[in-house]
Amino acid sequence: MTIHNVKTNPFAGQRPGTSGLRKKVAEFQQPGYLENFVQAIFNTLTDYAGKTLVVGGDGRFYNRQAIQVILRMAAAHGVGKVLVGQGGILSTPALSCVVRKAGAFGGIVLSASHNPGGPQGDFGIKYNSSNGGPASERITEAIYSNTLALDSYSISDAGPVDLDRRGLVRIERMDVEVIDPVADYAQLMEALFDFDAIRALFKGGFRMCFDGMGAVSGPYARTIIEGMLGAPQGTVINGTPLEDFGGHHPDPNPVNAAELIALMNGANAPDFGAASDGDADRNMIVGRGIAVTPSDSLAIIAANARVAPGYRDGIVGIARSMPTSSAADRVARALGVPCYETPTGWKYFGNLLDAGMVTLCGEESYGTGSDHIREKDGVWAVLFWLNLIAANGKSVDAIVREHWARFGRNYYSRHDYEAVDARAAAALMTGLRATLPALAGKAIGSYSVDFADDFLYTDPVDNSVSAQQGVRIVMTDGSRIVFRLSGTGTEGATIRLYLERYEADPKNHAIPTQEALAELAAIADSVAGLRAHTGREGPTVVT
Repeated sequence: MTIHNVKTNPFAGQRPGTSGLRKKVAEFQQPGYLENFVQAIFNTLTDYAGKTLVVGGDGRFYNRQAIQVILRMAAAHGVGKVLVGQGGILSTPALSCVVRKAGAFGGIVLSASHNPGGPQGDFGIKYNSSNGGPASERITEAIYSNTLALDSYSISDAGPVDLDRRGLVRIERMDVEVIDPVADYAQLMEALFDFDAIRALFKGGFRMCFDGMGAVSGPYARTIIEGMLGAPQGTVINGTPLEDFGGHHPDPNPVNAAELIALMNGANAPDFGAASDGDADRNMIVGRGIAVTPSDSLAIIAANARVAPGYRDGIVGIARSMPTSSAADRVARALGVPCYETPTGWKYFGNLLDAGMVTLCGEESYGTGSDHIREKDGVWAVLFWLNLIAANGKSVDAIVREHWARFGRNYYSRHDYEAVDARAAAALMTGLRATLPALAGKAIGSYSVDFADDFLYTDPVDNSVSAQQGVRIVMTDGSRIVFRLSGTGTEGATIRLYLERYEADPKNHAIPTQEALAELAAIADSVAGLRAHTGREGPTVVT
């Protein structure tokens, strides 16, 4: 085996987005493209010689090939050991778990999360730091700067590692250990939740459907839910990770998880439904005839945290992304704990978690998690709901409606305008920002604007500042309209419009969501000129 220094030239556009670098597979397949980005990671980091790195992905197309490149480059840079999931599989939450348990200097996640897979689909890569969470903006910006200045990358010419066989092999002076991708994560889940109570629930005839969407959560759900908890075989559907996710768009929402929604709305619906996404860090919770919004799920978990053994002492705080509804804020006030509002992106929760300032975190894009790792965690959220149901014996519908009766209902929806021309999307946001000073105090329809701003976040731990994180128009009654450009797409731009209306009176908790938000949607269009800028009569997806 020999280490080679290969001449290269920078590729444009390798700046990581909200959570890593995501592009079409064809871009990653360009000679040197992946190698350049991995080299930039090693150029950015300094203290990794002889230490442990964790590598794995969601099994999408190009996952195995990318892992082989990373292993050979890690060996060329003097990494001491790499832990890699069998078959190249490690869910994003499991990778965070392994990084923390192994005391690794970091991890490389290969995933484009909820984006489509396959040869014509998307691929992604991100670096996670030693706490198991996504690298900070300081690190990702340094990685990007290094991509602009590369003239070579270092790589071993070693042959491929058999990723399907567990055990230890050697590349150059580096050990590669192929590990069980589920074991460490399952052990952690067993420590957090009352598995005996959940086993009893299933023994009593409780029925569930977990939709793995042809993605990476399937092996975790089968091992834990069907294996350790005793749910009947067949509880997990679409549970085998496939390179193209079996044609699924692996984003767990009522539109993409249509098979699960149809089942839960049917005459013989099981008691409980759930789904997870491409890399298992997102979740959707479904009851008979009701899909729980991610914002409500976070609030309900916070209000009931003590039912799970891992949270029996209560929570110290909650963090939510700015576009997420304020439902969790109301729970935090009732519990007497702080609720922090951050930009979108799990990396912003990392400082708060590491400082012990929060226990639970959530994003409106079906991401929920806690201080057990430093990523959102789809299977964790499902297990929490199972623990909650086992503890109180109530249905999902009853749990949600009782929560609304106590705290009020935050009607909430996200409207996505996907693959919009990037210049048109930028023009919309620029024009919107220009209108903000004139909006405060203005009456629009039946609403009055309290304030309008471009969200700026100052991290309470390190005082770092993140500007232009989304435009907020907040009404005097707490209703909100939020606009932001997504950082997770790979084509054009995605404009996300978030609508929220608070309703305290239980008599008004049964209004269809889009009907309840219709006036806010019309105001959003008139203020921002959505139709004019996008050339579309409505959003691509409504969730």
